[in-house]
Amino acid sequence: MDTISRENNSYLPVFGVIAGVLALVLSGVALAKISSAKKEMAEKVDPLVLKIDEAEGQARNAAAAAEKASGSINKLATDTQAAFTQVAQEIGNIRGEITKVQESRAAAVKPAKADKAGAAKEPVVAGANEYVVKSGDTFAKIARASGVSIDAISAVNPGVNSGKLHVGQKIKLPAKK
Repeated sequence: MDTISRENNSYLPVFGVIAGVLALVLSGVALAKISSAKKEMAEKVDPLVLKIDEAEGQARNAAAAAEKASGSINKLATDTQAAFTQVAQEIGNIRGEITKVQESRAAAVKPAKADKAGAAKEPVVAGANEYVVKSGDTFAKIARASGVSIDAISAVNPGVNSGKLHVGQKIKLPAKK
């Protein structure tokens, strides 16, 4: 037999019980520490998790709003292009109508007197100190009507032949003294 069982030593079971109780107390303390650490971590982490969840929800909402705005912008661009195309067509139609009106007015206006070659002439208008020759006019008639001398008319019109005046010709008149 072994020596332990032969000896009547009662300390060994006491030490075993003490070690068991000590292990049980230590495990209880460790369990309490773990529980308090878990509570402390939950108190600190839960608000952070809530904030993260809230930020994630806001990000989803912002992404949805951005996608909706992008769709609206694309629709607006398409509608604007269609409107510009329609306006351009209307401007073309208006230009066509203006051209028709101008052509009809041009056809309704009486043609101006034609010269010997048959080309239409615009009516001649006299400016300041000018005279438009009429049928039968001579330097003498013009001088009398204007109150100046023939020589004065000849002096301001050096290139004009007084014997070859034609209707509609402009000549200069001298300043009256």
